[in-house]
Amino acid sequence: MHPLDLIGSFEERNFPDFRNPTIDTLIWGSKRHHVPILLEIDVTAAREAIRDRKAKTGQSISFTGWIVQCVARAVSEYKFIHALRKGKRKLVIFDDVDVTVIVERSVGQPGAGETLPMPYIVRKANEKSAAVISSEIRAAQQLPVAAGEVQIDSTRATWMTKIYTMLPQFVRDLLFWKPLFRNPFLVKRLMGTVSVTSLGMVGQGGMSWGIPIGIHPLIVAVGALVKRPGIVRDRIVVREYVGLTVLFDHDLTDGAPVARFIRRLQKLMASAYGLTEAQEIDSCESEEDAL
Repeated sequence: MHPLDLIGSFEERNFPDFRNPTIDTLIWGSKRHHVPILLEIDVTAAREAIRDRKAKTGQSISFTGWIVQCVARAVSEYKFIHALRKGKRKLVIFDDVDVTVIVERSVGQPGAGETLPMPYIVRKANEKSAAVISSEIRAAQQLPVAAGEVQIDSTRATWMTKIYTMLPQFVRDLLFWKPLFRNPFLVKRLMGTVSVTSLGMVGQGGMSWGIPIGIHPLIVAVGALVKRPGIVRDRIVVREYVGLTVLFDHDLTDGAPVARFIRRLQKLMASAYGLTEAQEIDSCESEEDAL
């Protein structure tokens, strides 16, 4: 038998240039000292509130959009967790929480089956409701994306992005990435300070956690939703849980401040923060620990 007969049929394509920014992000993200924390949070109240609102008003709130609201609220109370370094001796701590969400978009020729996770930045997410954030994300999913673009609603000219994706990696590092990381204000403008990515399609039928690689000081990965027994008022009932992974930059903060941030995020999510009109959660809780 001829050796080629052992290979079988195959197709050979050029490696798509639009993958290069993703590869760059993974390379630079692997250099960060991110520490992952895996959580399992009871979101039964939130899921019920989302379903009730849709039944009563017809308004559909994205579960991911609601999580963005909770994360942004918790970050606004513990701002240090999304700080950015300025040189070796200074930190910049922002008031506004700009959250990057990942939206899967088709690229290339229609029907080619090529998809690319594209970032979209929800500006001042800490000042927006879950409904507003959900509408904004859905609108972003429908925005036209020019050929060669790698970010939704980008302010850069498409031809600049196309040239960038075609450059060798060392040139991309020299002209873009190294200058970017020296300027925290440019980082915030181009990519925000927090990243929320949904991995809900993974692990359907069972709890799942993802540990992504990224370049933000705070990264939150949303896993699958599952139903399992839980204890409420000493009774075993069916509850809904979500797997959540929180990655924080250990260069910027330590375990104790992160633990306080995590407790606040858990409380917000478990109490269906922002989904019922009568609900009010004390935003002044432990303010002395926020910075």
